[in-house]
Amino acid sequence: MKPKAIFNWSSGKDSALALYKTLKEDKFEITSLLTSINKEFQRISMHGVHVSLLEKQAESLGLNLIKMELPKEPSMEEYLDLMNKIMNEIKSQGVTYSIFGDIFLEDLRKYREEQLETIGMKAVFPLWKKNTTDLIHEFLDLGFKTIVTCVNETYLDKSFAGRVIDENFIKDLPKNVDPCGENGEFHTFTFDGPIFKNPIDFEIGEVVKKTYPKPKSDENDENGEYIFWFCDLISE
Repeated sequence: MKPKAIFNWSSGKDSALALYKTLKEDKFEITSLLTSINKEFQRISMHGVHVSLLEKQAESLGLNLIKMELPKEPSMEEYLDLMNKIMNEIKSQGVTYSIFGDIFLEDLRKYREEQLETIGMKAVFPLWKKNTTDLIHEFLDLGFKTIVTCVNETYLDKSFAGRVIDENFIKDLPKNVDPCGENGEFHTFTFDGPIFKNPIDFEIGEVVKKTYPKPKSDENDENGEYIFWFCDLISE
């Protein structure tokens, strides 16, 4: 009997490729997808994708979806309390592993492993330490299709929001931007590929600017805020 696992689903390309590899290896029984949602706006945290499209993804993947609804600006304590509550409920159903699409952020991996250890679960990272240039090309070669839904203006300008990732997109990326956006340069929504029963239909909406205050450690910055561009995707 295969061990049960929850899959941490962001809706983007790294999650899609990590899920593809997990299903192909067939070492775990994936019980559900777990996604963090902004409760007020009903959108995926950081990706900005509406929950209706997330639900279409889960349906096309044939997997149950668990939505962790977070307040607009949760404190770390609120986040941890909610996460622990949900993960303990998941563990009570016999789930012992939690799978992530992280690639090389050491601090993030350590944090995830430590949090899971407190409730007796283990983390799995199918893409860990893989070359990100190789990964994005593998993703495209497999037939996945993904669109950029959010860009951090620190790294990319507004024109990148709403672009479908292809070879031209990769060539246009500045040298300081990771091809998979692993440093938070951009986020995506994957709408087709070998793990989906059918493509996810949507229309491209407007691109909107949103600003967020920088933490105190970054107060030396002139404007004291982060700027992000979000491309709205409208469910058909």
